[in-house]
Amino acid sequence: MIIALDIGTSSTRATLYDAAGSRIEGVQHQVLCEPLTVAGGGVEHDPTRLLEAAVASIDAVLTRAVEVRGVGICTFWHGLLGFDARGRPITPVYTWADTRSDGAVDDLNTRLDEDAVHDRTGCHLHSSYWPAKIRWYSALSAASPVDRWGSIGELLALEWFGEAATGISMASATGLFDQRASRWDPELLEAAGIDERRLFPLRDRGEPWRRLREPWAARWPKLRDAAWFPAVGDGAASNIGCGCTGPGRIALSVGTSAAMRVVSDDPPRRTPRGLWRYRVDRRLSVVGGALSEGGNVYAWCLEILRLPAGPTLERELREAVERDHGLAVLPFLAGERSPGWRGRARAAIGGLSLGTTPIEILHAALESVALRLALVYERLAPLASPRHEIIVSGGALSHSRAWAQMIADALGQPLTLSRESEASSRGVALLALDSLGIPPDLAGARAPDGERVEPDPTRQERYAEATARHSRLYDALVGPTGTPPG
Repeated sequence: MIIALDIGTSSTRATLYDAAGSRIEGVQHQVLCEPLTVAGGGVEHDPTRLLEAAVASIDAVLTRAVEVRGVGICTFWHGLLGFDARGRPITPVYTWADTRSDGAVDDLNTRLDEDAVHDRTGCHLHSSYWPAKIRWYSALSAASPVDRWGSIGELLALEWFGEAATGISMASATGLFDQRASRWDPELLEAAGIDERRLFPLRDRGEPWRRLREPWAARWPKLRDAAWFPAVGDGAASNIGCGCTGPGRIALSVGTSAAMRVVSDDPPRRTPRGLWRYRVDRRLSVVGGALSEGGNVYAWCLEILRLPAGPTLERELREAVERDHGLAVLPFLAGERSPGWRGRARAAIGGLSLGTTPIEILHAALESVALRLALVYERLAPLASPRHEIIVSGGALSHSRAWAQMIADALGQPLTLSRESEASSRGVALLALDSLGIPPDLAGARAPDGERVEPDPTRQERYAEATARHSRLYDALVGPTGTPPG
């Protein structure tokens, strides 16, 4: 058996899988861990609370486990955590959504060639990434001195084994990693104001820790000699979990945020502007685009517009999809990532009138996320096979077929809604099995397909008009459409 530990933006869960990568029915434990929103654009997690959630989740599933060969871990990409000289966390975990380092991005843009940085690291200069966050933190007058920078995965390893490393997958999404040389990037380290000694050593996904230290060995005797693998990024794990292991399938996930990704062992030499390039491991790259908006936009609308979730709302939304609301929405509640990478961009609604209804605003907001995904797809599709499929995962769309229809219409492509409800967890279990040499290999471990959502050709003209309205509002309030700053 394999335990998959998935530390996401809003919850932590542990799930038990068998040797075929199939979930053991009913053996899962989840702890909700919503991040804290701080004035000025801060979005933080309490590292101690995340550690406690991981421990509680493992405790719960171990009661049903027999022989556990390995523990696979995935965590949210980009989280930044500072440690003191004794390996104790002394900062919150700053998430990708924390925009307080926008000013540091301006400074980095004056010091660095943004195109060269993007070519080398696969990352744009943006508040999501570590260089800006580290510079911002170091400039705080009340900041505690940080001995080393890492994330939640390193905290787990320090706690359970007394040593830590940063997984290649996690490092690849920091903005400090040279994708071609597979090492920390000297120029970006200097720009962030640190050297390599202030980071953890790198370790690939197939290089586990063994022999838990006390008191964990006594608490978890079934895991004493199991292989504990370094954390991988949740997006990379999600691709693996929904069967998107090569250029024939593009993964589309909509959870708190949204992303489209394609895995390749032969990535383009130059990542297209507006997209990023991260890694599953030293061999496999992940190229894609991520929005800062997704299910968070849906949740915000429900709260602000006082709309009750449930079948009635979904029926009203399906009916609204048949009409043109005439609105234009920029859904940037947490700034913009792909494809424009403008962290200071903020949400806006254009075209409101006395007759505008709450359901029309919700429709327009969800549609705007679909339009942003279409911009990502335009850049990503040429990197996939000509006859690729788009496989959808994530809790947001599983609860709203109307929203899935909007995305299919905006992309002009059919979507397949994966039956795998926990793609990241399954992916990290498959990666652990693969590292242990247990077949099938990653390419052969495909998730079962589900419902197919076809685009409606009768809405093509209406979506072209909606795209034009969206672009005009973006150009007026943010800047030229789709062009990263710098």
